[in-house]
Amino acid sequence: MCRERKIRERNCPGMDRLEAEENPGVRSMLMRATEAKDGADLFERILERNNLNRAYKQVKRNGGASGVDGMAVDDLLAYLREHKESFLESLRIGTYRPQPVRRVEIPKVDGGIRLLGVPTVLDRMMQQAISQVLCPIFEGEFSETSYGFRPGRNAHQAIRQAQEYYNQGYRRVVDLDLSKYFDTINHELLMEMLRAKISDQRVLSLIKRYLKSGVMINGVVTRTEEGSPQGGNLSPLLSNIYLTAFDRELERRGHKFVRYADDVNIYVKSQRAAERVLASSRRFLEAKLKLKVNETKSKAGSPLKLKFLGFALRSTKKGQAGIRIHEKSIDRFKAKVRELTRRNRGNSVEYMLYKLRQYTVGWLGYYAIADMKMFMQHMNEWIQRKIRTYVWKQWKRVRTRFVRLQWLGISEGKAWEWANTRKGCWHISRSWILHRALPKQRIIEMGYDDILNRYNAKHSSY
Repeated sequence: MCRERKIRERNCPGMDRLEAEENPGVRSMLMRATEAKDGADLFERILERNNLNRAYKQVKRNGGASGVDGMAVDDLLAYLREHKESFLESLRIGTYRPQPVRRVEIPKVDGGIRLLGVPTVLDRMMQQAISQVLCPIFEGEFSETSYGFRPGRNAHQAIRQAQEYYNQGYRRVVDLDLSKYFDTINHELLMEMLRAKISDQRVLSLIKRYLKSGVMINGVVTRTEEGSPQGGNLSPLLSNIYLTAFDRELERRGHKFVRYADDVNIYVKSQRAAERVLASSRRFLEAKLKLKVNETKSKAGSPLKLKFLGFALRSTKKGQAGIRIHEKSIDRFKAKVRELTRRNRGNSVEYMLYKLRQYTVGWLGYYAIADMKMFMQHMNEWIQRKIRTYVWKQWKRVRTRFVRLQWLGISEGKAWEWANTRKGCWHISRSWILHRALPKQRIIEMGYDDILNRYNAKHSSY
């Protein structure tokens, strides 16, 4: 009672906390846990058992190729059981050195090459553990219109935001393309941004070691003086932290924008304003953040034409914006279907239909938000024709075709006539006799997933 009275008489800012009488005003553990700059116990939170278990499970779910040490994801648990204590000890005393990432070149659709870095599975687990602890710390710093690699946010929300800006009258867009963004992040600038929120030097040191771990190309290790390899579990978070400075600059200028990772769209009301914003954004990114803007791919124009996350907007009769799939995304879809249904692949019909279903389910899971019912109807008919062509090619011999057509209900005379035809598979696939022998329902029974039905079901849920 005496201590409570003394605290109240002194108007102590910590009057509601249990504090020593001789330390009035000292901050409690509750305040330390919620203060802006994280305390020095952050490193132990990363190494905490439950956090490491979550990281391991996430790496296990993600799968992926092995790194430079050749250890597969399935081998990680056995390694940890044997070496966990020595591994954690090396992290605590600062002697652990991440291994170089394995460089992988992925061809782009436009003809370029995307450089991916594949860390070892052990480093992937540790990066995931770091990311799980740092994400809540930095989440409050990110812009409301940043949608990439953030919990509870996705590309669909980003394109919906773009649609909303268009309907508000922002009919021009600045589409910024950052050249090799993940490979050109400036390490010193990034570390300064991390120090603003993290005081635990052990965490900062470990992150810097990951940034400097190097890249192995054709057996030769090269030092990395800049960049955060795309493919690492920590890279998405670091990329968002780095570009938050640009987000804040756009907000300071009062711009409407949407960012998904390094895809940035800024919405304005006139072409002149768009060109001015494009020039000023290029100056800021190159001078302040040491990034390179691709002048060829960065454009100022109409969101009805420019591609954003595989989509574009479309103008409706009411003057509002709808969402459509971009032409380049359509071309990629058709090319993939052609590859899967190519008649010389040597796969069974069942396996071909399984792979086709696997691809179309994932594709529609992303693109079903777009208004494309007529397109899906056309694609549905086209894919069924591709399947009939594939089946006809599989039958090969005249005798096989004759027997199969009869078994499917075609009369003996017609079955013999068509079994002996010299017309090509693609021509035969649209004949009435194959449509009768292999109607839509029978193709579905064989394992085809009707993409029109799936699209209608998913699109109605948006």
